[in-house]
Amino acid sequence: MAISNELDEGIDFSDIEEKYKVRLEEGFDHILVVDGVPVIDKSKFEKLSAKIAKEFTRKGAAIKPDDISMPWNDKTGKSNGYAFIEFRTADAANYALNEMHGHPFDAKHTFLVNRFTDIEKFVELTETYVEPQREEYHPKEHLRAWLADLQGRDQYVTYRGDEVSIRWHGRPSQCELAYEDHQNLRTELYVSWSPLGTYIATLHRQGIRLWGGPSFQLQARFFHPLVRLIDFSPCEQYLVTWSHEPIVVADDMPQGPRFFSPEDEGNHIAVWDIKTGHLLRSFPSIHPEGEGSKKQMAWPALKWSADDKYTARLSPGQQISVYELPSMGLQGKKSLKIEGVVDFEWCPHGEKEREDATKASKKPTESMLAYWTPEVANQPARVTLLNFPDRTVLRQKNLFNVSECRLYWQNQGDFLCVRVDRHTKTKKSIFCNLEIFRVREKDFPVEVVELKDTVTDFSWEPKGERFAIVSSSDPNLGNPGPGVTIKTDVSFYQLDRSKNDFKPLRTLAGRTTNTIRWSPRGRHVVLATVGSTSKSELEFWDLDFNSDDAIKKEAPKEEWSASIQQLGIADHYGVTDVEWDPSGRYLATAASAWTHTVENGYAIWDFRGQEIEKRLLDRFKQFLWRPRAPSLLTKEEKRTIRKNLKEYSRAFDEADAAEETTVSAELVAQRKRAVDEWNAWRVRVGEEVEEVRRARGELVARIQEETEKEQEQDKEEIEVWIDEVIDQFEEVVE
Repeated sequence: MAISNELDEGIDFSDIEEKYKVRLEEGFDHILVVDGVPVIDKSKFEKLSAKIAKEFTRKGAAIKPDDISMPWNDKTGKSNGYAFIEFRTADAANYALNEMHGHPFDAKHTFLVNRFTDIEKFVELTETYVEPQREEYHPKEHLRAWLADLQGRDQYVTYRGDEVSIRWHGRPSQCELAYEDHQNLRTELYVSWSPLGTYIATLHRQGIRLWGGPSFQLQARFFHPLVRLIDFSPCEQYLVTWSHEPIVVADDMPQGPRFFSPEDEGNHIAVWDIKTGHLLRSFPSIHPEGEGSKKQMAWPALKWSADDKYTARLSPGQQISVYELPSMGLQGKKSLKIEGVVDFEWCPHGEKEREDATKASKKPTESMLAYWTPEVANQPARVTLLNFPDRTVLRQKNLFNVSECRLYWQNQGDFLCVRVDRHTKTKKSIFCNLEIFRVREKDFPVEVVELKDTVTDFSWEPKGERFAIVSSSDPNLGNPGPGVTIKTDVSFYQLDRSKNDFKPLRTLAGRTTNTIRWSPRGRHVVLATVGSTSKSELEFWDLDFNSDDAIKKEAPKEEWSASIQQLGIADHYGVTDVEWDPSGRYLATAASAWTHTVENGYAIWDFRGQEIEKRLLDRFKQFLWRPRAPSLLTKEEKRTIRKNLKEYSRAFDEADAAEETTVSAELVAQRKRAVDEWNAWRVRVGEEVEEVRRARGELVARIQEETEKEQEQDKEEIEVWIDEVIDQFEEVVE
């Protein structure tokens, strides 16, 4: 000990003591007073403090039950209805104050939070009223202002290189930029419109930004590093994001409802509330089963009901988990345990259901989903229609010899088509059947359409009772080599209500079509060859070419196919995307640099296949029409508009005529201006030529004179005598 003391006397430990010195919090800035706490007895203190700590932690203000103190009434043995909470720092206390003040703890209690140091301020209140300073009002832009465009134009966005531009589409004189700010509206991956066109989303390394309004101002931010995929709910209330990198919560990351918490670590999927920007819940990714599986991750990972009340997530082969919004809690507090479940789809709500839901006398619209399970042991494959929220089974259909099923809802929810790929008993060949559920009718009758070939694409007509399929029996279908074009057939079917069956209308054989795109209004359809290096044809068809006659008098069933008429054929080399505008009058085709780098750009066609605009742009990546919200007009109002359509069309015809006249006048004026400029140029140039010639002539004359003078000065005079014999004769003299 003596030796140790002698050694310690020469060592300075002040730096170590300063480093590990225990510093006590000075003052009471880190303490909050929470009023509105339930009045309890001491036996319930631990349970209540744990629940309060959980509520604060969920909002980003992490505390423990030991940090909570409650005063007690000695006479009654119960609490006084408020509590003291001690935080580690004053900043943490300030954050909790902002987040938890006015927070509803339960149905009967709401937290009212104050600083402990503010008690003296509240006690020493003065009775002198001081009028607060009035804040200047700044009106916000209307997020759907583009719908009030007087010309009724649509908008579209293009993404080229690093530039994002938004344009109006209309008559030639009305096609102009709606927004172009390369420093503001930027993205690192791609852009995406929300389903109703209210927002446009851009993706960045830090997360998502939503823009909106006439000037496309920033509306919301969502912090999700390295986000790659996004998905909106149908009513634009919620947003789902996905990143291939798991969520990591660092110690220095900000806390709060807008940011990830430690319980989100390791997850990949996040669900956000668009209006508040709050994170509702996160999930891990579900990867395809089997080692080395080539299947891609299913996206969207969450599927939404049409009214945004529910969202569901599939655990392949196990269950479907349905969550209620906005709490994101399990509906009925349990998942749907379905052995072997492969896929499911929510039923869309039709216009009739939306109108009924707006009437107070009608009950709330219920949701419906369909799912299918494969064959297991001796049990057949099965398609099931399920009602929500009561989970009642509405209809089941057993299927045999099934390889795979695909579910296709009609956009009004009137029909569900189950495309069933069946194998023969030897399992050497595949053929296809279509099981069509008529959802709006009693007992959900099912119609079967038997086919011999493989169906590669299926598409319902919007708001109609027709559908189109692309089928093929080409032996190269399963493994097409480079440069091989698959031969396909395109067939149209329509419901024949007299026979309660879907009747084939017409089959177009020997095509290379692989994509069907219906107009949003129905009736018109485009058959396209997308993604091919050798074929890029576009066929424009009208399925109601003789619709005027059909309205006056219903055509015989045998003549249904006579109304199918081809309107035009076009070609867009290297086409990768085909999309109709919301009005159904124009079609946009694009060749994206994400797929190939040859003749990138986009083209716009009318519904007859006439080219309106075409632009070849290097590094062109994306073209998207801006969606429109459903019409607010009732059926009666729409019927009145159709009845008086001729009166309304006069104004549009006059505007079109004026536009054509203006264009013609501008063209004539332009040509006359060009001719006048040409004639003026000729006169001006002629005068210049004459001046040049005159100048050159004077110069040549002057040079000749000088040359003559020089020759005269240098000239010598030489006289030359020349004898010339004029005549000569001889005379003899005798």
